Amino acid sequence: MLLKTLKTMAIAAAAVAAVTLPALAGEAPQGGTVAAVENTKGPIKIAFLSFQNNPFWTPVTEGAKAANDYLSKYDAKVDFVDLGDELSAEAVVAGIEGALAKQYDGIVVVPIFDGTARIINEATQEGVPVFNIIAEGAAESQRLAFIGQDATSAGKQIGEFIAAKMNGKGKLGVITGYFGATQHTQRMNGALDFLKAEFPDIQIVGPFENKDKAESAYSLVQDMVTANPDLSMVYVTAGGPFGAAKAVKDLNLTGTVGVVGFDHTPDNIQYLKTGEMVGLLDQAPYQQALDSSVMLYNYIVAGQEPPAKIIPVTGKLLTPDDAK
Repeated sequence: MLLKTLKTMAIAAAAVAAVTLPALAGEAPQGGTVAAVENTKGPIKIAFLSFQNNPFWTPVTEGAKAANDYLSKYDAKVDFVDLGDELSAEAVVAGIEGALAKQYDGIVVVPIFDGTARIINEATQEGVPVFNIIAEGAAESQRLAFIGQDATSAGKQIGEFIAAKMNGKGKLGVITGYFGATQHTQRMNGALDFLKAEFPDIQIVGPFENKDKAESAYSLVQDMVTANPDLSMVYVTAGGPFGAAKAVKDLNLTGTVGVVGFDHTPDNIQYLKTGEMVGLLDQAPYQQALDSSVMLYNYIVAGQEPPAKIIPVTGKLLTPDDAK
């Protein structure tokens, strides 16, 4: 499955995001940058808690499975736990409570929302370290570390790209995933704050919420175009940007309205090839899942701290020229 995914995304191979981590002794697994240390503790169980509501989560799931395959050689197991297809703080809390009840030695989780810090702190205080990945709430927690993209900076990067594509004027539609998700808000505001300050002639339409659903993004774009026939571009901050791209294609607006979003998933890349998507920024979800699991294992068996409390991921913004 991993090889098939990598082959599908081959056009983006040179642009896959890199995590700035120091080299560790030993051999890191394929697709990761962190090597496991010797296990002197005995059997280790790690719970990997993640969602499954759009194609973005596929490489996250595969990264967790790759971590399990790799760490199984070190008498450690990584169990993937599906938190469902509706993102919420309650789902995260329930997932962590379940992992604690099953006495896992450590937890990797995608907390996303505020309202999750309390349970992360409880787990930590019970001696179960928690490693946050992808996105976390704004409230500080006692998690071991966080690996992910600086969402505000990524939003600004998108904003700069949008301003250049729109020549500093026109109408921009904005679709965010969840209004309550800190990462989604930071990505949105990182772009919009920049545009409002530097390019006031760009008019914002929205924002609207699609709950990471491609079909919702599709309908929202249709509605936006109906109300704004002169729409120039659509920015999708989270899941489902290919739905917006499909709407552009079905409305025969390819080359007139462009879609900008995140993640080099096969669905998104396909629309990058045909020109409906004009920009895609990656965040290396597979590597985040794999490296965080190995770093957590190293901490559990050897007390080896991650290289930093916040480990940044740097992505590259792909354009249709990269897909040719």
